[in-house]
Amino acid sequence: MTDSGSIGGWFFAADPERSFLEQAVFWAPEAVPTVVPVRPALLAGSHTHVRLDLNELNESQFRQGPDGWHAVLHLRGVEHRIWLKEAPIIAAAYTVEFPFDRDFEFRAVAGMRLWRGLNGRPQGAPPHAISAHRRRRIALALRASDAQTDGATYYEIAQVMLPAQRISKRDWGTHEVRDQIKRLVKTGLALVQGGYRALLRPPSRKR
Repeated sequence: MTDSGSIGGWFFAADPERSFLEQAVFWAPEAVPTVVPVRPALLAGSHTHVRLDLNELNESQFRQGPDGWHAVLHLRGVEHRIWLKEAPIIAAAYTVEFPFDRDFEFRAVAGMRLWRGLNGRPQGAPPHAISAHRRRRIALALRASDAQTDGATYYEIAQVMLPAQRISKRDWGTHEVRDQIKRLVKTGLALVQGGYRALLRPPSRKR
């Protein structure tokens, strides 16, 4: 687990030769606020703590890095990520630790969802869920920026991505679709150049 910020990445342990669909990617809590930091509890009666069993995890779900131990749990079909500064203690009670920082709210939601999952309760939607509309726009932006990188013009991109528009070249210079395609290309390039990291964080909640 290394700092790859200089090449546009974050802290994670993964095989760059394999797709993220083929492996678990481990993120440090300072990079992704929904990673739950846990440690053995100092005091807890046997009737009060919830069991956090890491015994059944395989090497693709549990990994040691220079900053501690990382685990990916699946509870009732929902993925949870936890981080331990020290090696886990079998049969110990655990507690969570959240710093009072800008991400406290999101960390608290992640901790609550983990607690619900361990208790067999509905866990609710993750705070970093991306809406279907936003996913579609991200996909379009990446397609548009890839096409421009390969040498396609804005007009050619529009013809492929928005064929129903059927805009003539005469009208293209002042057509609103031209600005739409330019924005998509700009968004896609920003994502490729490091903006994708914002997708790892829940959107801010301004009050």
